[in-house]
Amino acid sequence: MPGDLQAELQSRLADIEAASLYRRRYVQARGHGPVVESDGRRYLNFCSNDYLGLAEHPDLQRAMAESARRHGSGSGASQLISGHNREHAALEEAIADFLGCDRALYFSTGYAANVGTLDALMGRGDSIVADALNHASLIDGARLSGAAKLIFPHADLAAAQTQLREASGAGNRLLLSDSVFSMDGDRADLAGLAGLAARHHAWTMVDDAHGFGVLGDGRGAFTGMRPGQCLDTPAPWPDVYVATLGKAAGAAGAFVAGSHALIEYLIQRARSYVFSTAPPPPVAAAARAGLALLRQEHWRRDRLRGHIERFRAGARAMGLPLVESQTPIQPLLLGAPDTALALSDSLRRQGVLVSAIRPPTVPPGTSRLRITLTAGHDEDQIDRLLDVLDVARQPGLRRAV
Repeated sequence: MPGDLQAELQSRLADIEAASLYRRRYVQARGHGPVVESDGRRYLNFCSNDYLGLAEHPDLQRAMAESARRHGSGSGASQLISGHNREHAALEEAIADFLGCDRALYFSTGYAANVGTLDALMGRGDSIVADALNHASLIDGARLSGAAKLIFPHADLAAAQTQLREASGAGNRLLLSDSVFSMDGDRADLAGLAGLAARHHAWTMVDDAHGFGVLGDGRGAFTGMRPGQCLDTPAPWPDVYVATLGKAAGAAGAFVAGSHALIEYLIQRARSYVFSTAPPPPVAAAARAGLALLRQEHWRRDRLRGHIERFRAGARAMGLPLVESQTPIQPLLLGAPDTALALSDSLRRQGVLVSAIRPPTVPPGTSRLRITLTAGHDEDQIDRLLDVLDVARQPGLRRAV
């Protein structure tokens, strides 16, 4: 009956489950690395973004424990009140030093960084030109900003150029993209996007959440470049660079990096920063330890690249419908939500965790298993994954277009 919230919610939940789109949480009793324990059973974990295998590293554990003893478990206030701790400041300095930019600003999550930055920089009368497959936090930030939104088909530079022309007017224009797309694992043409932005006097903002720590020498999609410089490609560093510390760095939180003026402005106007309690100092300490490791231990990226090559070679030999990707994200495209869910459940019964990704996370008709590889895995574990994926060769699983 109208006004009965519980009945309405139960009806909506039933619709979600009927469409094979219901999501369930599984409690991890121990570990978040390549092997986890849940419901009294050990599983190989191939759905984590812990790309360099740092989430369980003893250096991060020690840094977090020591910081907790010195600073306690919480910050107690927003960073503009009394919550800005020496751990936050040291982390921001380390990030800026690593990237070679003026400054960095630490946010509690990548979602908060993207939403707060877009809302602060853009407004009514401005235009945001964005890739259709950008992360949800970029989409929501664009919506909240009040700016006009022009969405170009994924990776279509010609369409992006057309939309930049259409956006010509009195307001500011921002070209917005992920660097590595989280559900497909492919990479944006950042040099091409930067060239478009320069020709059309637009700002650029790039979310490098899945590239930072992984690509190049660890500085992600912009390895080899510095703010304001054009080195071995025609693309300068973006005006706004965003990345996370909860993936390759093994901790939590995110940051925006760029000019002194950008960071000062965000401190004043990014609502998700101004009105949030500061992240716990021990988390910032762990993130700084993770940053030090990803700077120093290049072998982790080499090992990860070897795993990607090994997995893709095995998958090709089996005829699995993989999406083209040279990053740790290796999607197995299946199409229907129930097919993806059934295969994920089958793998779980065999002791392997791979999440079924379904709409609205991905477009209808593109449900998939999102396989993620990490430096924490070993070759035997990669081969075990390939063995259990042998089921994917059964009839009914279509090859990627």
